[in-house]
Amino acid sequence: MNVSLTVWLLTVAALCALVAVDFFVGRKPHDVSIKEAGTWTIVWVVLACLFGLGVYFYGGGGPTGEFFAGYITEKSLSVDNLFVFVLIMGKFAVPSQYQQRVLMVGVLVALVLRAGFIAAGAAIISAFSWVFYLFGAFLIWTAWKLIQDARKEAQEEEYQENKLLKMVEKRFGVADRYHGTKLWVEQNGKRVMTPMLVVMLAIGSTDVLFALDSIPAIYGLTQDPYIVFTANAFALMGLRQLYFLIGGLLKKLVHLSYGLSIILGFIGVKLVLHALHESGVHVPEISIPFSLGFIVLVLTVTTITSLRASKKQEEQVAQEQRAAAEASRTV
Repeated sequence: MNVSLTVWLLTVAALCALVAVDFFVGRKPHDVSIKEAGTWTIVWVVLACLFGLGVYFYGGGGPTGEFFAGYITEKSLSVDNLFVFVLIMGKFAVPSQYQQRVLMVGVLVALVLRAGFIAAGAAIISAFSWVFYLFGAFLIWTAWKLIQDARKEAQEEEYQENKLLKMVEKRFGVADRYHGTKLWVEQNGKRVMTPMLVVMLAIGSTDVLFALDSIPAIYGLTQDPYIVFTANAFALMGLRQLYFLIGGLLKKLVHLSYGLSIILGFIGVKLVLHALHESGVHVPEISIPFSLGFIVLVLTVTTITSLRASKKQEEQVAQEQRAAAEASRTV
């Protein structure tokens, strides 16, 4: 899709305005209700759909299919990322009224990082067409790793701080408690970071790892930087509200990793086929309508099987508890 500099600037300005509105709404620390989270989640999805409609009138059906395929894929990967956010919030015992502020800053950091990765990816692709082989191989490897992780026995997970975060904590020091939304405070005559800043850095630095699979994945669906950027932006901008809306549902999506592994593997194969085609090898290419339908189908099946498995597990636990209670009464 041929996008002029004016359209780019208008799009970035509109997204910045939406971010400003989101910041204004969530500027005061408070506990986010299900109603508030649900309302804003719907708003962000509707805005994404309206933007997709605008892409249709501006560029036609092809770019529109690419946008929605990329948006759904990035949104799905973002839901998987929420698992890590939950672990981070638990690790640092973030008070519930401050969690929305942490996520807001985390999303802003993510948008900046993704923009850099997208620009780098576009430059690499334009210079080296063989990079599609690397992207495809990486996504297939990531898919296999997801399956291996999902097959491990369930165990209590805990967030482990990365080396960079530990180094920053050691260099500047960390306060012993939260001080509202302050990032720096004076403690024992020394200016130190608050736990709030540490959590923000943890989420921001973690998103760098998330981008390593999400950016190649969406470039497997479209090579248009404008579509890649806007799909990522709309997928991330509703992430904060989605965290509070489906926080309790996350534990029930037990098959999500399997679904994402299938999607990433599928896109990896699509990338390899595209690279072979560009090299002059006569191989079939996977169309965007087929890709979009496949992604939606996998996510639908994964969600249904996850909820059924979770319900069955809950019934089994309840049955075991009743049996234990009856046995104790008998004794």
